[in-house]
Amino acid sequence: MAVLKYEEIAESLRARIAAGEYAPGATIPSGRDLAEQWGVSRATAIKAVDVLRNDGVVVAKQGTGFVVTETPVARPAGARRAGSARILGGMPFLRIGTPDWAEPPTRVANALGISSGVLALRRIRVLQLPDGTPNSCVEAWFPPEIAEASPRLADTAPIAEGTTRYVRRQTGRFPVEGVDITTVRLATETEADRLQVAPGTAVAVLLHTAYDEDGRPLVCEEGVTPSSLFEQVDTYAM
Repeated sequence: MAVLKYEEIAESLRARIAAGEYAPGATIPSGRDLAEQWGVSRATAIKAVDVLRNDGVVVAKQGTGFVVTETPVARPAGARRAGSARILGGMPFLRIGTPDWAEPPTRVANALGISSGVLALRRIRVLQLPDGTPNSCVEAWFPPEIAEASPRLADTAPIAEGTTRYVRRQTGRFPVEGVDITTVRLATETEADRLQVAPGTAVAVLLHTAYDEDGRPLVCEEGVTPSSLFEQVDTYAM
């Protein structure tokens, strides 16, 4: 699939941000400057910046332009839909602990297609509401072949270009299909502590698995949200 010019510009800016050329709080080139640098229309340049803005990589600052966000933004598990490179419902998050190798729960191991006893790389984050309280906690599990080829997944620092783009750059593999399974149960003590709710609180659990074009799993995310905060809305033709 051919990469559109605005996507190429956005990807270049992501890489420069990830490399530290534009640190948090720094101003990225204006739409006019980008248009001149890339030999494109200003509308195309602005569309590239819009991609970064919608992904939470940059924010508008009055009188300055667009600056690299100080707060990392992530999507809830399973919130990315086909045909979109943008984060839907992106919100600030806190990384919990350090990414580690652990044996995933049975349903995650089954989704990743790994045998019992095989370790996967785990990254944990808590997504936050505007007032800073937890909205949901997400455990992302990466199979060994993905984690070993993408060493930055083991870093605590956020990946400015996004894990999906980083994994694609490292492995050449990218998601073409997502499977989301939503169930309900009671929160574990660990989950209750992360979400600041009482142990045994009813939670919705979204198990999201992303697959590449060959049907191989790239990541499995388990997102847990208190029932009082969970809402799923589907719009479809009838």
